[in-house]
Amino acid sequence: MYPPTEPHARGMLPVGDGQELYWEECGNPDGKPALVLHGGPGGGILPSLRRWFDPDAYRIILFDQRGCGQSRPHAGDVRVDLSVNTTAHLVADIELLRAHLGIERWLLFGGSWGSTLALAYAQRRPEAVSEMVLRGVWLPDLEADTAWATGPHGAARLFPEDYERLRDLIPPAERDDLTSAYGRRLNDPDPSVHVPAARAWGAWEMAANTLLPVPPPDLDDATLIAFSRILQHYLSRQCFLTKDELLDGVDRIRHIPAVIINGRYDMKTPPDAAYALHRAWPEAEYHIVEDAGHGGSEPGTARLLVRATDRFRK
Repeated sequence: MYPPTEPHARGMLPVGDGQELYWEECGNPDGKPALVLHGGPGGGILPSLRRWFDPDAYRIILFDQRGCGQSRPHAGDVRVDLSVNTTAHLVADIELLRAHLGIERWLLFGGSWGSTLALAYAQRRPEAVSEMVLRGVWLPDLEADTAWATGPHGAARLFPEDYERLRDLIPPAERDDLTSAYGRRLNDPDPSVHVPAARAWGAWEMAANTLLPVPPPDLDDATLIAFSRILQHYLSRQCFLTKDELLDGVDRIRHIPAVIINGRYDMKTPPDAAYALHRAWPEAEYHIVEDAGHGGSEPGTARLLVRATDRFRK
């Protein structure tokens, strides 16, 4: 990864529905435009996301998606309505940001949910995309995602201790659908209900992100509440996409140079989705990193990501 870099420009962009998005730019103001799409949904941008690009070559743009990070209103307040936070809204927001910054075309860089949003945006605005770098591919499927993420026979079998803490917050009578049970609690106005739910949901989501365990980040309650509310909102609705929509839409982006990277032992977005995307889009360069999980900063994954952005910088 390139050395840390600081923004040279930032602002708040009104996008309608009472929403304002925080955005920032770093690197070369006259460089090749690249848009970084953070994960989650609801994760917010991190300083490390600036480091995938040569700052002398790229105009690096990041923004906090609706409801999280420094965007407003913040979903850490359970009174904030999430009905205007959908994939279609985010795609429209990206277009408004592109127009606001006067960019004709940009490279899309997205990991996890960021890969999903990158695919959704590119398939709707292919003329605005120069290249794509996708890591930890997520192709939403409500039944499969629910079974893997919150069911007793998915990731729970590999991380039973972490899953037990998620499950045991919910009474036995509601455990047949943990996603819905958590949705009710995460949106309950009582802090004694939604704060413990956000901590439990967030802890499960942050478990097993890397092949080898690393300490979880120390997040405040408002950040955890926003992250958990937004993620549950999307997960329970198949990210507002139809089944196989992103695979069926590959023909619209087949001409765009792209790199697909996934860890073999990715417990959040297992490699079957990346492989399905590769099968539908063989023109895209495809890599499975044999000694990596979901974390983009793991050595094998990081090398391939930087190699991809270096290759596309001209």
